[in-house]
Amino acid sequence: MVVASPALAQEITVWDVNVDDAAHATYYDHAKAAFEAAHPGATLNLLSQPDAEYYTLLGTALASKAGPDVIWANGGAQAKALVGGLIPLDDKLPDLIRKLVGKSAFTGPDGKLYFIPTTLQGHVVYYNKALYKAAGLDPEKPPTSWAELTKVCDAFKAQGKPACFMMANKEGYNAEFFLSEAANQSLTAQQQADWLAGKLHWSDPPIKAILQAWVDTAKNGWYQEGGNSQTMFMDEFALFEQGVGANVMGLLSNVAHWKQFETNMGVDKVGVYPMPSPTVAADQHEGAPGVPLDGGVGYGVNKDSANIDLAVDAVRILASPEVLSYLVNDTGSVPANTEVNTSGIDSPGLKQIMGWLATRAVPTTHANSSAAELDEWHHQSQLLFNGETTVDQAATALDKVQAEAKPQ
Repeated sequence: MVVASPALAQEITVWDVNVDDAAHATYYDHAKAAFEAAHPGATLNLLSQPDAEYYTLLGTALASKAGPDVIWANGGAQAKALVGGLIPLDDKLPDLIRKLVGKSAFTGPDGKLYFIPTTLQGHVVYYNKALYKAAGLDPEKPPTSWAELTKVCDAFKAQGKPACFMMANKEGYNAEFFLSEAANQSLTAQQQADWLAGKLHWSDPPIKAILQAWVDTAKNGWYQEGGNSQTMFMDEFALFEQGVGANVMGLLSNVAHWKQFETNMGVDKVGVYPMPSPTVAADQHEGAPGVPLDGGVGYGVNKDSANIDLAVDAVRILASPEVLSYLVNDTGSVPANTEVNTSGIDSPGLKQIMGWLATRAVPTTHANSSAAELDEWHHQSQLLFNGETTVDQAATALDKVQAEAKPQ
């Protein structure tokens, strides 16, 4: 650890869009206190930035070499676009990095890590235990295979209402979630890598089977009526809380997560499980579905910072398990650091999720698709849902977009 001399009044500036969010206040307060206690004479200055203009402002600042010392970013395309202005952190924070999941969202084209993830984005299924019991199902034994999931949905279909699953696909987001959830065991690790590279196509059997499952689940009455005309954020999740559907494909990030549902429905009224896939790939195990996840947000260090070592230690503290525990408790975010102590949080759902991080994590297939593919999948998923196209036709259209977005 680098300790600044009290005589050198150094300031480390952090840009972050959440600084003014009251739910994040305790996290930032503890990060600031820990940093300044470790570095007498140094100050951690957390500056809030406007969400809508953040990446434009940041790009301008970095180009003029006047940006902050520490940079907050969303994982994926936004973070990867910034790596040219950052330092790699692999050799700076090796002990911390070993404790993290979700790193691929912050890895540069050279394979090095440029941001330390603090939270995760990903998908699990949340379910209403009371509705399971009313349908004659064991609320403490959620499905672990596609056959079991089909039996669950058959039980709800026999009742008429509620729906087995919530579906709100007006923007096409539910189709994104379904792609990742259905792929979590359907694809081998190599196929996931091939998908990222554009070598596995929409018309190839593993992906085409997912498109077919999308059609079949709709035909088999898994969803409530009107799903293509309803919005996901936040209508779908509010309807789930009201009991319109027994299951919902929810999130691990900042909304539609364990804390929201347990707060609004009751800790003992909501359960969670990884969604089974329609097929199980050769390197997967039946009954142990994966959790599609990757880094949600994280912090990196500006290569033009005048105080690189201090900035690195600020990132270490912002991502430390002690400080992150406050963020998890107050916001419900799932931490990327697997050593965050959640024992003081009364949430069986969170405890289950934390237990899956080290052993069940799989790539988020839709996040490894190009933006153009996702736009086309939004459109094709709605046509498929309405019976206005076929799986073969949809796969052909998606292949064309993929070939343009990821030329081989």
